[in-house]
Amino acid sequence: MLFSRLRILNKSKQLFNRNFCTQTLRQFKQKLANSPSLAEFLKTSNDRVAEEKLTEEVAPYLITDPFPGEGQTIYIESYGCQMNTNDSEIVLAVMKNAGYQSSSEVEKADVILLNTCAIRDNAENKIRHRINELKNLKLYRKRIHNLDTKIGILGCMAERLKHKLLEEEKSVDLIAGPDAYRDLPRLLARVEDGERAVNVLLSLDETYADIAPVRMSKDSLSAYVSIMRGCNNMCSYCIVPFTRGRERSRNPSSIEDEIRSLSDQGYKEVVLLGQNVNSYNNTEEITETSNLAKMAKSFSTVYKAPTVGISFTKLMDRVSKINPEMRIRFTSPHPKDFPDELLWLIKERPNICKSIHMPAQSGSSTVLSRMRRGYTREAYLDLINRTREIIPSISISSDFITGFCGETEEEHEDTLKLLREVEYDYAYMFAYSLREKTHAHRTLQDDVPTEVKNRRLNEIVSAFYEISENKNRRNEIKKLHLALVEGKSKKSDKEWKARTDTNKKVVFPDVFVPDKANYSPNDPSHYSHKDSNIKVGDYVVVEIEEVSAVTLRGKAKWRSSILEFNA
Repeated sequence: MLFSRLRILNKSKQLFNRNFCTQTLRQFKQKLANSPSLAEFLKTSNDRVAEEKLTEEVAPYLITDPFPGEGQTIYIESYGCQMNTNDSEIVLAVMKNAGYQSSSEVEKADVILLNTCAIRDNAENKIRHRINELKNLKLYRKRIHNLDTKIGILGCMAERLKHKLLEEEKSVDLIAGPDAYRDLPRLLARVEDGERAVNVLLSLDETYADIAPVRMSKDSLSAYVSIMRGCNNMCSYCIVPFTRGRERSRNPSSIEDEIRSLSDQGYKEVVLLGQNVNSYNNTEEITETSNLAKMAKSFSTVYKAPTVGISFTKLMDRVSKINPEMRIRFTSPHPKDFPDELLWLIKERPNICKSIHMPAQSGSSTVLSRMRRGYTREAYLDLINRTREIIPSISISSDFITGFCGETEEEHEDTLKLLREVEYDYAYMFAYSLREKTHAHRTLQDDVPTEVKNRRLNEIVSAFYEISENKNRRNEIKKLHLALVEGKSKKSDKEWKARTDTNKKVVFPDVFVPDKANYSPNDPSHYSHKDSNIKVGDYVVVEIEEVSAVTLRGKAKWRSSILEFNA
């Protein structure tokens, strides 16, 4: 009897719960139907935020002295890629506007900022070692001179290791990500108040277009100009999209203005920079008839092709016209973003250097698939051949990662074969280093032993240098190059070092060099007694006499210019 009543009670309870849940779900659906849609909600929220921005008072903690760094000095060290160098120049401009003065001596700086790289373990280990050195310097300045020193981490390591560096190890005072450099004066003000400060928020629109970088190398002939930031490619090994954010492109007019200013200051070369520089696409001028972005044949992406505004090809066309005697280079590109019209422009415009970086990463189609590169070995080789068909004089460099997840000996051999087939003019070669947050970290196994990675890397490096030297011996002897004089050779002050249009270093004796009109190939004795007249920034035609894998040696023939040499 008792068990029978319990069963009836349980059934009644289940029926009640079912009816209650059904009624509750029906009520929820009715409320949801009467609620605003997601689009309406976002619009309402944005309108509310816009209204608040118009009426809200500035928070007291944001009100600071317009020159909070007055009387303080700052020292910046840059590690990693050219983008970091350019970012450091942007940081220096921000800090100078806030009253800080630049110091060339780390021992005398009140604020020390390290602009960091997170692309490989070695880069991070180097930064950690440097932080320990600076902690000792900080203690010394306080103990001996009673001076406070603030240490900050900028760049890609900032986002990756913010908790470890700030909270666990307490090794630095502030951390700022690549999109937070405008916030540095406020962060330092918080540090002054005894707090540790951090801002690693990524932006969808920050390009620092309105900030004129303070060039850190006053004697340089070449300047970096950042034209876009971030990357959408999501290669499985790469941390950049997670530390630098999504792609956004600078307004083209601001780029032209910066390059025009550099030309007026006497710079002879600009290097356009971006994490994926040739995917530059400023959409401020999109029209209803705009097309989708063009890619090289047989290349693909993990994202939908964007609508084209001002493309990289159009930007290159515009900036190369600013000063025909100023060289234009660009880095770092992705092979997919080399449509034919870009290659033809490089061929036709004398001041766009005939040097292209085409990162292959691997010579194996199966590895490239695991890397999510968006192309096969065959598609890459087709692009190389097409490039050389259009620009026969082009020099090509590349990146290679060896020992990627699951790489077999056969796949490694495919990379060696690619090196031999393409005959690169330069290459950056590394053993794979697993990065947290990447697709490879989540889905693949870093299963190639370190000793195997190192052995394969040595084989790739050896193959490159052998191939490159043989190619130079075959193609460079007696060839004439227009070289931009950069300074005296490191090995001898009786020799100049210069850089060719194809991005090769060339060394030649410091002698008198005539203009082309006065050059006499059969009787140079009439000017051999004269003192050297070469200076940094000159364009000199050099005939190559000796070569190594990466350096050319020759004799200067005559002084020239880009337009004259290419006439």
